[in-house]
Amino acid sequence: MPQDVRQQSLLRSVNPATGETLQEYEETDPREVDAALHRANRAYAVWRGEGFPKRASAMRRASSILVERKERYAALMAREMGKPLAQGRNEIEKCAWACDYFAENAERFLAAERVPTDAKESFVTYSPLGVVLAVMPWNFPFWQVFRFAAPTLMAGNAAVLKHASNVPGCALAIGDIFREAGFPNGLFEVLLIRSEQVSRVIESPEIVAVSLTGSAAAGRHVAGLAGRALKKTVLELGGSDAYVIFSDADLDGAAETCVKSRLMNSGQSCIAAKRFIVPGGIHDRFVQLFVEKMKTRRLGDPLDDRTDIGPLARMDLRDELHRQVEASCRAGARPVLGGTVPKGPGAYYPPTVLTDVRKGTPAYAEELFGPVAAMIRVADEEEAIQVANDSPYGLGAALFTSDVGRAKRLAAEAIEAGTCFVNTHVRSDPRLPFGGIKDSGYGRELSSFGIREFVNIKSVFIG
Repeated sequence: MPQDVRQQSLLRSVNPATGETLQEYEETDPREVDAALHRANRAYAVWRGEGFPKRASAMRRASSILVERKERYAALMAREMGKPLAQGRNEIEKCAWACDYFAENAERFLAAERVPTDAKESFVTYSPLGVVLAVMPWNFPFWQVFRFAAPTLMAGNAAVLKHASNVPGCALAIGDIFREAGFPNGLFEVLLIRSEQVSRVIESPEIVAVSLTGSAAAGRHVAGLAGRALKKTVLELGGSDAYVIFSDADLDGAAETCVKSRLMNSGQSCIAAKRFIVPGGIHDRFVQLFVEKMKTRRLGDPLDDRTDIGPLARMDLRDELHRQVEASCRAGARPVLGGTVPKGPGAYYPPTVLTDVRKGTPAYAEELFGPVAAMIRVADEEEAIQVANDSPYGLGAALFTSDVGRAKRLAAEAIEAGTCFVNTHVRSDPRLPFGGIKDSGYGRELSSFGIREFVNIKSVFIG
């Protein structure tokens, strides 16, 4: 019995390429969780009074540490969740960019704004709220955290991180970065706890708000807990991004971009291209080009710089993806590439292309979190927009056409998503707000909109 209890108190880091246990970590016990929340609140009481120059100085040091240790952190992600090395390096560079961007712009974004009224003076201020809980996923284990933390800390808040249970090494490494960068002790706390323990943290009076990136099911659960406690949430949830290929598009260029997006992070990205909606007149040619380019991508060891596609992050995720593919094929979809589980160790899944994808099948209606592309043939461009919007999700979308004027109008007015790109793949950018609608969540991260999510927007009126 004591041995069984001890096993329950450990988090395991497992290499998805081999199934090897990398390290075991003791979970944070409830008393230490409480102590961490107290430390965060004490640090917040001091940090909120520090000026933007001091906050920015620490944030720039965090950026420097990221750049200096880029290789180390890329290798950590490769071992812990299977991200190919080149993509890991890019992720770390993007984290550094976010740190520098908010260090440079936070003071301007949160400056008091005068508003003309019948008062002698009236203005709006933006003040920090307190300790914000971040519940973060494994697929971009550094970027998702820094995307939240850089604006949140620059706004004067403190942060507590509950990272995904399969990336404890990444979580602790991020905590080390903020400590070494000179942020006050306790301002950024890392809790090694399981999902079942999140409710207790949300209910704590020490926590004022919650940011979650994850599945729609996780979003509903966390939003319900936070709602009962009257605490604000920002939710960035799943996506089934539609890429619409118009008849006048550069098909070769569109196919190259679409393959790049579909295989981003081995297909494990909320904003990866997932549904490819193509009018009948160009459908077969586009699929041919797409398959040819998919075949050139190399599946293999994420620690090998020649690898384009690594394993999925866990075996259960690989099994669920294959279940979705098989169910779609039973309902009429046709695999023209891949679709079979490779032999050997590791959570690998091959680049897969499904054609004849029909409404009601998993490939049409669900998020496929892996390197599987769903091709949907439509009669015309009007039907293409209807199918693009025929999804419970609304995170990102992309349009490919030579008529940029039409694309601008459709992107702005017709597509139901938080982000729509034209003639390129969807991606997040610190300068632009990021988030979704429908089952993809609510609230925004990044840019001036994101930094204002966890502040008190206060009106001051002087009569």
